Amino acid sequence: MLAFGVSILCVTLYFTNLASTLAYQRELILDGQWWRLVTGNLLHTNLWHLLMNLAGMWVIIALHEQHYRLKALSLLLVCLCLLQGLGLLIFYPALIGYVGLSGVLHGLFAYGAVFDIRDGYKSGYLLLLGIIAKVAYEQYFGASVEVTALIDARVATEAHLIGMLTGMSCAFIVIASKAIFATRVTAK
Repeated sequence: MLAFGVSILCVTLYFTNLASTLAYQRELILDGQWWRLVTGNLLHTNLWHLLMNLAGMWVIIALHEQHYRLKALSLLLVCLCLLQGLGLLIFYPALIGYVGLSGVLHGLFAYGAVFDIRDGYKSGYLLLLGIIAKVAYEQYFGASVEVTALIDARVATEAHLIGMLTGMSCAFIVIASKAIFATRVTAK
């Protein structure tokens, strides 16, 4: 259900002329337009970029649906969007502009892989290793020329790294919080 809502939102934003108001633009964020930290993730450079990101979101949510409840997934997506924007702002000052959901998708994928591991799925280790290898490859070699041409923009591999790290961090925080809460409840 949430994937449908996010899809409608992204498609609506794509067909409106709000990029100048909502895209991640470093200087405008530093001038106080903080919403761009979140909303830049919901915009796309072209229809192929939008369709690839939405297809990825649907696949990732379907892959790890057992870990999500609507309210928690909604909160996770907002947190990943915000942390994605903050991570780019803090750690990549040379990145002036950014749009796209792919960094958040890397975070969602990593989050799901960590929960797969926690729940005893051996495939979680492969998924986590796979995303780490993909992101490491991109950091060293850059994005594929084909994807860059398809989306008609430079692929922000920095966003993939920030997304993966924030997704893993969110998973560890949720797992630790649940463990602390369970310990306190059983101690009473």
